[in-house]
Amino acid sequence: MEGDGVPWGGEPVSGPGPGGGGMIRELIRGFGRYRRYLGRLRQNLRETQKFFRDIKCSHNHSCPSSPTGGGAEPGPAGDVAETGLPAGQLSCISFPPEEEKYLQQTVDCLPCILILGQDCHVKRQLLNLLLGIQVLPTTKLGSHKSCKLRRLRFTYGTQTRVSLALPGRYELVHTLAAHKGNWETIPEEDLEVQEDSEDAAHVLAELEVTMRHALLQEVDIMVAPCHGLRPAVDVLGDLVNDFLPVITYALHKDELSERDEQELQEIRKYFSFPVFFFKVPKPEIIDSSPRRAESERAPLYRQLIDLGYLSSSHWNCVSPSQDTKPQSMLVEQVEKLRHLSTFSHQVLQTRLVDAATALNLVHCHCLDIFINQAFDMQRDLQITPKRLEYTRKKENELYESLMNIANRKQEEMKDMIVETLNTMKEELLEDATNMEFKDVIIPANGEPVGTREIKCCIRQIQELIISRLNQAVANKLISSVDYLRESFVGTLERCLQSLEKSQDVSVHITSNYLKQILNAAYHVEVTFHSGSSVTRMLWEQIKQIIQRITWVSPPAITLEWKRKVAQEAIESLSASKLAKSICSQFRTRLNSSHEAFAASLRQLEAGHSGRLEKTEDLWLKVRKDHAPRLARLSLESRSLQDVLLHRKPKLGQELGRGQYGVVYLCDNWGGHFPCALKSVVPPDEKHWNDLALEFHYMRSLPKHERLVDLHGSVIDYNYGGGSSIAVLLIMERLHRDLYTGLKAGLTLEPRLQIALDVVEGIRFLHSQGLVHRDIKLKNVLLDKQNRAKITDLGFCKPEAMMSGSIVGTPIHMAPELFTGARPERLPMFDEECWQLMEACWDGDPSKRPLLGIVQPMLQGIMDRLCKSSCEQPNRGLDDST
Repeated sequence: MEGDGVPWGGEPVSGPGPGGGGMIRELIRGFGRYRRYLGRLRQNLRETQKFFRDIKCSHNHSCPSSPTGGGAEPGPAGDVAETGLPAGQLSCISFPPEEEKYLQQTVDCLPCILILGQDCHVKRQLLNLLLGIQVLPTTKLGSHKSCKLRRLRFTYGTQTRVSLALPGRYELVHTLAAHKGNWETIPEEDLEVQEDSEDAAHVLAELEVTMRHALLQEVDIMVAPCHGLRPAVDVLGDLVNDFLPVITYALHKDELSERDEQELQEIRKYFSFPVFFFKVPKPEIIDSSPRRAESERAPLYRQLIDLGYLSSSHWNCVSPSQDTKPQSMLVEQVEKLRHLSTFSHQVLQTRLVDAATALNLVHCHCLDIFINQAFDMQRDLQITPKRLEYTRKKENELYESLMNIANRKQEEMKDMIVETLNTMKEELLEDATNMEFKDVIIPANGEPVGTREIKCCIRQIQELIISRLNQAVANKLISSVDYLRESFVGTLERCLQSLEKSQDVSVHITSNYLKQILNAAYHVEVTFHSGSSVTRMLWEQIKQIIQRITWVSPPAITLEWKRKVAQEAIESLSASKLAKSICSQFRTRLNSSHEAFAASLRQLEAGHSGRLEKTEDLWLKVRKDHAPRLARLSLESRSLQDVLLHRKPKLGQELGRGQYGVVYLCDNWGGHFPCALKSVVPPDEKHWNDLALEFHYMRSLPKHERLVDLHGSVIDYNYGGGSSIAVLLIMERLHRDLYTGLKAGLTLEPRLQIALDVVEGIRFLHSQGLVHRDIKLKNVLLDKQNRAKITDLGFCKPEAMMSGSIVGTPIHMAPELFTGARPERLPMFDEECWQLMEACWDGDPSKRPLLGIVQPMLQGIMDRLCKSSCEQPNRGLDDST
């Protein structure tokens, strides 16, 4: 309800306190600045969350449309579903849940000034000093009146209003003394919990005071309740989830009491916030408080050191530097209350810088993943078709080689069988003679046996002969195939494994068919199946043996009989027919495996064709949409970090201008001086994205003496009087560019050294996976010693991020893009130098020397010409062309 006749209900006025309007204005500026930058951080976070949602939805067809409004939805963007993605691609592009939660809490928490203190009277005094007007009644310090001050909250409103409310919930219907009539300060009975109050809600309620005050328009002020009602550590615990507290601690004694020390110990134990300790002056000497001697300050100072709030190097209100964490302060002179603005700036800036840094790390990490995945996708698109063609070609070569072996080895195998039989004949006869038959009962008295036993014995003798012959033949064939295994298998099998792995098939069918081809020789046996001509021939001969031996006179199974059967079996074998049968088996197996391999490879190729189409679409999205969009968010978060730490740079003298921006002198920024400041006003989204990617590549590169250092970036939202938004890139400043240097005149030695420097810089970029694409005179800067550094990475990209479009400055483009244009040969270029230049200008990129070859050649030319110049001092190498 609105109070009547309240003197501070209108515009704020500076009270008699020493803080005065100057301190209030500094606080207003500081908290207003925090709110503006917090708004930018919040916007960047929202766009980042939307980016991750869009990534999830664009590659997951079952995903519903994501909201596009401005509301931040901190839903788990990290659990990106990958249903629509090719296996393994972009699966790790997600917002880490912990970082997202931390950042969401940061942007949701507005700042507030929290007033703690040794007692409620000094807390009231500090509140009045901060507002510059008498809002709360104060009693004389040292009064022992029992105090039950409830929590107070001061917020901005166009009208003065005092009410009771449960924190963060709802307003209580309660008639206050402030509602009943005119008053100059808030009535005491409204500030305190009444002793006879039995209403629990009334006891817990805070007094909300709404008033029209410029400071409250930027920050709420909270006054902690009396110690007896709620401990300070609990008050902080209530606030930290919804607010960023700037903690002040009001003092009026020269020492901390035991209860004060315990309270501060608990705060330090559970929270990491610094504290602004302020010695409130006594009312009667508020305007003329003398400085206390060091000995008088010492007890309080030592206590705060012992509690860990101050360091031994700290003295009073020494403010920390911009790049350090905020530290607690002790202010004992009332005129130095203005240092609260410095303290609050440190607290607020640290919060913003930490959050901006965390967000930028997320951006950079995911952007690096995009670039690495683009490399992988480009490599996949280039290599997979070549692997398929290589596999087909090599398997065909392997098949033809094995077929040639089968055809060529038939005659060799015939001779080998004859030779083997002749060599092994006696050994085979001996083994057959001594052979013990299985599953045949031989009479001990040498009596004849039946036809079935005779057939079984003959078959076992035959199997002995064939098994021994099979081993010799197989070894001969396998030795011919093994060299092919060494020649083909390693690369071919690895190639197939990579193809099948990328298809994510559980059964590697094609590899299995390849193994069948390679193992065909191992499965060839000298066996006789019922349908083969060799089998029919052999069985006819065995029948004749049986007829001669069995039916004329039933034989007895003796040693002589076994030897005779083995000898007739060996003599009945036809080496040529056996060799032909063996090679026929080999060819049949090869044909079958080759045809199965070809069919499975076609199936594998069809699978890859569909996958590569998806990969190419995704690669295009990464290059054209995902990476540029994320790069811009990264540029914004890093620029926010830089402007918070180092402020916006001041533009000095204009040094030059280009198509999209101007280069200025900047005397000092971020500890670097002097600097060059490149202001770029991107005309459209494409140029914004190109600039953002340039910034990312430059900031990602390690420092190198042949590249111009990029110190930082700041986005100026009011460039040109607010007519446009510009990106200010703060860079190392050098003496001049190469174009100006050549016009001024350079001898051959520095020219060669500059060429070596440029080659070194380009090789370094290449080693980092980047291609500059716009090397020209204006993009080579010289220091005062004419050593060169490469600048302007506007067209610089990893090869995998290139679209294939022609970029750069026409006169300096690669030779294959244009024809006919070549520089003239100057008299100073000797034959070796000119040949190297011509080789570098060759229209066929494959015929140009690599930079690793160019560099030592240049060094050799420079060493030779400079040595020659030293030996002939009268012959100069000057040339100003």
